[in-house]
Amino acid sequence: MALMITDECINCDVCEPECPNGAIYQGQEIYEIDSSLCTECVGHFSKPQCQQVCPIDCIPFDPDMRETKEQLHEKYLRITAAK
Repeated sequence: MALMITDECINCDVCEPECPNGAIYQGQEIYEIDSSLCTECVGHFSKPQCQQVCPIDCIPFDPDMRETKEQLHEKYLRITAAK
């Protein structure tokens, strides 16, 4: 499943540069995550880096975007092949 950023986001700017896939971007009010690019850092790190650096823990797993580790790895391969 992809991650999401809740409205508790304080726009501290620490999560965006940590995303290896460029999935995090500044939305109209808070940072947002493009679920088509989010692999939960599968293929890059053992844990989602945005969750690791978020000072207020506002980046939970998105229950509407459930994906297996295999699906996330396939997405990682597609994303990195396109670069």
